[in-house]
Amino acid sequence: MHASGKSEKKKSRPGSTAAQVLKDLELSNFALLTIAGIVNAFGVTCFLLPVKLYDSGISGLSMLLDQISPEMFGLSFFLLILNIPIFLFGLRRQGWAFTIYSSYAVGIYSLFSYINTNIWPIDLNSVSPLAGNDLFLCAIFGGLISGVGSGLAIRYGGAIDGIDVLSVVFAKRIGISIGSFVMIFNAVLYVICGLIMESWILPLYSIVTYFIGSKTVDFVVEGLDHSMCAMVVTSRAGEIVEALSEEFPSSGTIVKAIGGYSKEEKQILFFIINHFQINKLKKIVAGIDDKAFISIQDVSDIVKHPQKKR
Repeated sequence: MHASGKSEKKKSRPGSTAAQVLKDLELSNFALLTIAGIVNAFGVTCFLLPVKLYDSGISGLSMLLDQISPEMFGLSFFLLILNIPIFLFGLRRQGWAFTIYSSYAVGIYSLFSYINTNIWPIDLNSVSPLAGNDLFLCAIFGGLISGVGSGLAIRYGGAIDGIDVLSVVFAKRIGISIGSFVMIFNAVLYVICGLIMESWILPLYSIVTYFIGSKTVDFVVEGLDHSMCAMVVTSRAGEIVEALSEEFPSSGTIVKAIGGYSKEEKQILFFIINHFQINKLKKIVAGIDDKAFISIQDVSDIVKHPQKKR
């Protein structure tokens, strides 16, 4: 399941020494990436693969190739031969730590996909062992569970699908956003699946899987109370930031500005809040300056560096 790498913590340079690369790696991340790979494999092999629904990105392409290739080439094979070269291709941009984490996560995903489909005494060839042949349930829970796995992989420094790397490398080159690149890739993939399988029912249900999976990834990566940035244009920024700091356990940043039309001196206040604090912020600002302009935007990541004591 695709997801953009919003919370990648570290990037080791391609020219880093082995010691520097090892220093960037964290053992706890490998433990959590193991869980991510197992969860992703469970969602795909127990809900999507049996009823011939498709995941998104390279994982979905691997599932299609699994269906049209000789039996000796299974899903786990295509997951490795498609994803690992892509991660290596993106090494210069993403760094060693991300590449190692991602390759490991895909390796676990591939391994447990093989175990689930070839070793466990469970029939995964025709129906889901948990949802039967109900395509809607398979689409929902397949997307939900694989989304959790993909989200965990991103949250702990890697990715479980090479589409994330391809989008970062090629999106700007062809003049589109990363999200648009992924959406176009998946749209083309599902059209090809429909043409090859001569049915549009399964690709359409796969879109449900993609939507639910992408929302689940966002939730796992960002959390329920993901951060937002409020930009307040006002002439009373000092009073507003003082009131907000008393109400919320954080502070803000004030920047001097000049009104484009009025040419009056203004201040721009930047203040980080979560989703549940928006209405309260609006009330506080309006109570101090009812002419203030407020703009609220999602924040993809926040990095705090502790101040040194003098």
